[in-house]
Amino acid sequence: MKRFVPFVVVIFLLALGAISQVFLSRRTPVKTPSVGTGVVAALGGLRSVASEVVWFRAERLQQQGRFGELVQLSSLLTFLEPHVPEVWLYAAWNLAYNVSLRMPRMEDRWRWVYAGIRLLRDDALFWNPGDPDVCYDLAYMFELKVGHTIDNASHLYREEWRKIVSDVAERGAWHELKMNPEEMARLEREHGVDDWSNPQASALYWALHGLQKADKRQRIRLEQVVRQSKMLYNKNKEKKTI
Repeated sequence: MKRFVPFVVVIFLLALGAISQVFLSRRTPVKTPSVGTGVVAALGGLRSVASEVVWFRAERLQQQGRFGELVQLSSLLTFLEPHVPEVWLYAAWNLAYNVSLRMPRMEDRWRWVYAGIRLLRDDALFWNPGDPDVCYDLAYMFELKVGHTIDNASHLYREEWRKIVSDVAERGAWHELKMNPEEMARLEREHGVDDWSNPQASALYWALHGLQKADKRQRIRLEQVVRQSKMLYNKNKEKKTI
């Protein structure tokens, strides 16, 4: 039996890996992925074992700097444990921070950074609506990775983000960015936001969104992002008026 269990886990992992690639390639999560749900259900008690195996392998790959393989394995983790926010945070961080910096061209870096943003915004919050930790990481990406100078390609990120927001604003399609016009209007009234192409505005939006369900620990972190993103937003606004 001890010899048989690892073999079964490997078979299921291979099947799950193939299925997860199909779902993630579509970039649109579904509430009832019939095939995927069937496979995960078939795992039964082995599901937790499979998750542990994948986590262990992912940590080894990260230590070895093999981020290409890590991305694929992270996709499998999000498929196995979609309601565990830490899985999404781990996957998105690797995309936006580790993999992106290995790209030689700045344009390619942006694709990976935006992939990390979309993973949190479009997928993680779909499975974990309003989760404060997911909102924090999403806000932090906008504040630091896109809106600051931590990356020497940040000027390109801001320009690409401006193009995306300009297109969405022109079509009135804020739902594509998973943003609620009513929440946006409140930010405009209470915080003086009038330029949504500024990434600090999105940082402020998602930090405030996460505060709605935050506990004491999460609230401290999110309020810090609110203060910082608001300060940076106003600073950028002053530069434009000079």
